[in-house]
Amino acid sequence: LVVLSDASGRSLAFAPGHLSGTALPGRPGTSVVAGHRDTHFAFLRELAPGDRIRVESLDGTLHRYRVVETAVVHERDARVAAEREADVLVLVTCWPFDAVRPGGDLRFVVLAVREPARPPPPPTSAPPVSA
Repeated sequence: LVVLSDASGRSLAFAPGHLSGTALPGRPGTSVVAGHRDTHFAFLRELAPGDRIRVESLDGTLHRYRVVETAVVHERDARVAAEREADVLVLVTCWPFDAVRPGGDLRFVVLAVREPARPPPPPTSAPPVSA
């Protein structure tokens, strides 16, 4: 999925959004990304501890995260965006997934810890041309 640069309602209509004030995905710190439960983030219900999430930075570097926890929390729970000792990716969507009404005050949260980054692959060179 493409992640937009903010998590406003306008952005979330098109794609998940990065919560401003948190680290960018792949950077040191806590990165929070939000999305709608019935579209882009519907797959979150399938994630479980041990699953892996792959994030590609703008420079092509792949960052791998391992899911360590899923939880349902109140929307005002400040622990969602809190800084942690490890570099983490927090994915947030409304809960329950099958709710008829939009919104609500509960959120489903996926907490994933970053694993060592892998640099982008070297560019491939064209085979020599014979004359």
